[in-house]
Amino acid sequence: MLLNGKSRGEGSPLVLIHGLFGDLDNLGGLAKTLSEHFCVYQIDLPNHGRSYHTQDTNYRSQSDAVVTWMDAQQLESAIIVGHSMGGKVAMAVAQRFPERVEQLVVMDIAPVDYQVNRHDNVFKALHQTQRVTLESRQQAQTMMNEMIENPGVSQFLLKSLYKTDHGHYAWRFNIDNLYHGYRDIMGWTDFGQYAGPTLFVKGQNSEYILPDHREAIIAQFPHSKAHMVAGTGHWLHAEKPAVVANVIERFLMPSER
Repeated sequence: MLLNGKSRGEGSPLVLIHGLFGDLDNLGGLAKTLSEHFCVYQIDLPNHGRSYHTQDTNYRSQSDAVVTWMDAQQLESAIIVGHSMGGKVAMAVAQRFPERVEQLVVMDIAPVDYQVNRHDNVFKALHQTQRVTLESRQQAQTMMNEMIENPGVSQFLLKSLYKTDHGHYAWRFNIDNLYHGYRDIMGWTDFGQYAGPTLFVKGQNSEYILPDHREAIIAQFPHSKAHMVAGTGHWLHAEKPAVVANVIERFLMPSER
């Protein structure tokens, strides 16, 4: 089984990896800008988008899926850019297969085990929608808004709602697999040091990268740099797409900026 993906642009290969509950279009704005300089590949991770579903949600399995997909595309190596859970997948690929990763960009996530459950209300809302037949997007949105305070989160999730051949609506991501694998997703296994050039991009108002994580970052990614994007949270690439794209381009192409 191969991951679903698409590409645009020409040049050195660059792979974009989305986060939890997302799909390959989540980083579409970034893909459009970066494709002016690179051949940009966007992929759906397992249990997301149009990729296959599996109960294996740990980062060994997810990084294996990315490398298997790279093999099928005949990509010996690539620049890997990942956001949130996708950033952890990117880090796992870099640590386990360093020869396959030219440069690494990690957006708003650290190589640590997060002990806090950050998505309880999201799963409660999604499970609630599973108990009924969804006849419209509005019905799903109303149910989501009852459980989720941030309307932006509901809107993000609704991007993965689609109309089935039977006329009702369903989620593209596999709720049950992600729920049962959530501990793996929030956790982390240190697969070894990645000595290649690495950039961590943090949203200023986000709590996913904290000063307490500095030691783990330096130990696992000794040649890493960090950049904080002012006035952004965890969804920095959506809040300030041009700024984030510029930060990444300056890191990847320092001689041209």
